[in-house]
Amino acid sequence: MENQTYIHPSAVVESGARIGTGVQIGPFCYVGADATIEDRVELVSHVSVLGATTIGAGTKVFPMATLGAAPQNAKHKGGRTTLIIGPNCTIREGVTMHTGTDTSHGETRVGANGNFLAYAHIAHDCVVGANVTFANGATLGGHCEIGNNVNIGGLTAVHQFVRVGDNAFIGGCSAVVGDIIPFAIAAGNRAKLRGLNIIGLKRSGLERAEIHLLRRCYRTLFDPARPVAENVEIAKAEFAFSAMAMKIVDFIDHRGKRQYTVPPLKSGASDSDAED
Repeated sequence: MENQTYIHPSAVVESGARIGTGVQIGPFCYVGADATIEDRVELVSHVSVLGATTIGAGTKVFPMATLGAAPQNAKHKGGRTTLIIGPNCTIREGVTMHTGTDTSHGETRVGANGNFLAYAHIAHDCVVGANVTFANGATLGGHCEIGNNVNIGGLTAVHQFVRVGDNAFIGGCSAVVGDIIPFAIAAGNRAKLRGLNIIGLKRSGLERAEIHLLRRCYRTLFDPARPVAENVEIAKAEFAFSAMAMKIVDFIDHRGKRQYTVPPLKSGASDSDAED
């Protein structure tokens, strides 16, 4: 049975769709003609796979998910664009992921082993890394770049074009309007940094000395006595020997001219009086 493909009689699979081995397509699913369903994918029921969408091997998709719908972008002219989903993802009820736009990258890409809980949304032209978790209702605007091992809390919205670095953790019900550095915790409306994701760093096997070094780098980069650009140059010289620290430094240094890096919450401030 493991290598046998099963398509429920009530499912619609258009001619031209590419279906791998061991695929299970449940009741009332729809698979479009330009879709690719790789080996051992399971579409539980009432799943819509539209457009030029590829679902990676071993992925399980739950009811009412819609994958590969046209982008919600008025600039899109209707050309062929793609959605690529990596292997071994879990895509829960009501999740939506859109294809790219033909006026931009033309592709939305999702990495392997992602866990997307109910009603999460990935908009057009996003690039999402591997081993991410999006809690219920987590939402990305278009053109976002999400690193590996990122956790985004429930009902959190990430503004278009925002970058989130590897191993970052964003708390629930947050509004993220700027870039989140790697290894950080961020939360709030508007989100501010709350320090480094120490628990996540420990779970990843990082040595205590390296964690202390990252803390020093964090304090240097966000020292309020100097502009961030000056702090970056100081950090480049002081932490050049540490690949982990330089990951944070380079993330800030390589931001676009219009990119905004989310700063730490000011000491003694609360979400209600944090600056927008």
